[in-house]
Amino acid sequence: MSLQTDVRERHLRMMAKTGAVLQNIVSNLEPGRATSLRDGPHGWNTVEILCHLRDFDTIFRERAALMLQQDSPALPAYDHEALVIERAYAKQNLHPVLAELVASRQKSQEFFEALTEAQWSRPGLHAERGPITLDDIVVQFGMHDLDHIEQITRILSQAA
Repeated sequence: MSLQTDVRERHLRMMAKTGAVLQNIVSNLEPGRATSLRDGPHGWNTVEILCHLRDFDTIFRERAALMLQQDSPALPAYDHEALVIERAYAKQNLHPVLAELVASRQKSQEFFEALTEAQWSRPGLHAERGPITLDDIVVQFGMHDLDHIEQITRILSQAA
């Protein structure tokens, strides 16, 4: 097995664990704490972070699908701060949002696990990062999840 294949498979396994990890973190969290504790005075709360993860799960998957359908497509950029307001993240509820994220992640897992070896190198042009491949997107999933899992645990440690 090549190093690239090993890295890919490890990131796919990491992606598969995100829902369970988040469930373990928030299972005993009171809904009021999920919205009142923030990452700084203007930072996000746990529900807003989960909404962000849910929505970007879909965005990452849509970008990947576009890369399969077109040769080197331009991949749209999204203003994650604007999405918080446009999609009213602050008014959403913890457990339904987590369930939606888990369902979306299952679709993403199925999408990526169905790729052939040749498809992993399909390119796209990210508006902010430049040229990327499907391998890059699966790594981005894992790193993005980890960044926000750390953020949630840091926020919730305020309550301890």
